[in-house]
Amino acid sequence: MKTLFIYFQYIVPQHALSRFAGLIANCEWPWLKNTIIKAFIKHYDVNMSEAVDPIPESYGSFNQFFTRALKDDARPVAAGENKIVCPADGAVSQLGAIKNGRIFQAKGQDYSLLELLGGDQETASSFANGQFTTIYLSPKDYHRVHMPLTGKLISMTYVPGDLFSVNTSTAENVPRLFSRNERAVCIFDTNAGPMAIVLVGAMIVAGIETVWDGQIAPLKREIKVSHYNKEPRTIVIEKGGEMGRFKLGSTAIVLFGPKVMEWNENLSAGSPTQMGSLLGEAISEQNLDNI
Repeated sequence: MKTLFIYFQYIVPQHALSRFAGLIANCEWPWLKNTIIKAFIKHYDVNMSEAVDPIPESYGSFNQFFTRALKDDARPVAAGENKIVCPADGAVSQLGAIKNGRIFQAKGQDYSLLELLGGDQETASSFANGQFTTIYLSPKDYHRVHMPLTGKLISMTYVPGDLFSVNTSTAENVPRLFSRNERAVCIFDTNAGPMAIVLVGAMIVAGIETVWDGQIAPLKREIKVSHYNKEPRTIVIEKGGEMGRFKLGSTAIVLFGPKVMEWNENLSAGSPTQMGSLLGEAISEQNLDNI
């Protein structure tokens, strides 16, 4: 069955299927969107008590429900200037060191840091021999992505690509999965140096949004680089602040440079995550000599 699912993804028109799903997810017909929302809540046991609006019928579309806001106290953000927090609800797919320009994907699979970041050598060099973590957001999870640290946005690169599923089975069987799927590469300057948050699209994902540019869906399927580090488009987002969201589930990859941070030792592949929980810690200058 797993083999059939992988084969299906290669032959299906991925973008057409995902865009069609997007039309359904944006539909505002009450009978349709209410039926889908209630069935989804029941199937995935969604905790609506955390939502600002807990009434399913109140949402104008399935996408509005899926990207719902949570109450202010639903996701406490770990305090401390050097504390790095998890950007999203979900589970750790993998985390660890970037070795020889490669990032570990799953057993027997890895992919190129340079390719993930859209082919920009200068950007990739900032993260060479650094650290990465991959957070998988399942359909039941809260689907807004938040800042692990306070950061100033430097650039965003839209990279067109495939739309394979990003679940565990696909990660174990599709080579270069995260560096071949459609994605938005967001680069920030933080007190731990450069930080990348890569929002990876997936099959049936109806869109990727950022808080500064809205939905990322260029008409031309080509790499598009936008710079934000000059006035008047200076954008600074506080730790725990929303930076983007997925319309249906996907993956967020966080990158740091070498010798600037350490991951929470209690986290490993498969560990559940909540936005705002402790992901790691930036290393102070006085501790660098001990590395």
